[in-house]
Amino acid sequence: MAIVEVQAFSDELLEALQRLLPQLSDAATPITERQLRRIIASPCTRLFMAIEEGRYVATMTLVFYQLPTGLRARLEDVVVDSGERGKGLGRQLVAHAIETARAGGARALDLTSNPSRHAANSLYQRMRFERRDTHLFVHALV
Repeated sequence: MAIVEVQAFSDELLEALQRLLPQLSDAATPITERQLRRIIASPCTRLFMAIEEGRYVATMTLVFYQLPTGLRARLEDVVVDSGERGKGLGRQLVAHAIETARAGGARALDLTSNPSRHAANSLYQRMRFERRDTHLFVHALV
């Protein structure tokens, strides 16, 4: 498997994300070409795809953001195609995110995960992510 950072839009990439993202959440709306192009163009967002035998099989998004307390990174939308799970692809993606965040100068890598995603939560704990004693608040803007 190869992990590549997306540098340019393609219809194949859009179709892969439209297939992968609904596997993360039933509430995921299909990504549009416009949204994907904005992600690729963003200086703060890095989109990675895992490729196996010429096919996109997983994705993750790494976001860097500067705060007064330092540069941080956030891992989002980690999805391994359902037919490819159990092969260690998630571990490889997360390890890649950790190294990329470290190399980018981030002082921490944050993520959130739905409690119902038992395999993902177990993976994050095995990879030394620590659970914070906090509340997550969301204010819907749309």
